[in-house]
Amino acid sequence: MAQNEFSVSSSTVVNAPAEVVFAVLADPRKHSVIDGSGTVQGEISGPERLVLGSKFGMRMRRGIGYRITNTVVEYEENRLIAWRHMLPARWRYELEPQGDSATRVTETFDYAAMLPKLVARTGLPGQNLRSIEATLQRLKAHVEEKQG
Repeated sequence: MAQNEFSVSSSTVVNAPAEVVFAVLADPRKHSVIDGSGTVQGEISGPERLVLGSKFGMRMRRGIGYRITNTVVEYEENRLIAWRHMLPARWRYELEPQGDSATRVTETFDYAAMLPKLVARTGLPGQNLRSIEATLQRLKAHVEEKQG
């Protein structure tokens, strides 16, 4: 678990190669399966595999239901993927191979481009850190179960 002034992040090691983990992250249809926040209700629209510039819509619920469109703004095959919606915060996944059969996955919520001092006072970074930790555990369980 890490926190700097305008981002929060956490990491876990998944017992699977980076390309297997990345395939889950780059498939928006899997996001509701791995989401630890409980807000992602399902995929609405988008490609089967995300690349730089891809747009994908999600059905969300935080108190009330809403829809959000995200855009992939950072991308390196099997190593990095990040997206943002109309607010400039980014959700970033960085993958670092650990030998041939394991991958360190770091998820970061980066809110530096928003009004960061205001965002920090809302408690959102702490909520998102807890969600990140839950998401990483769900991602790990999902991928490792598929690896059998």
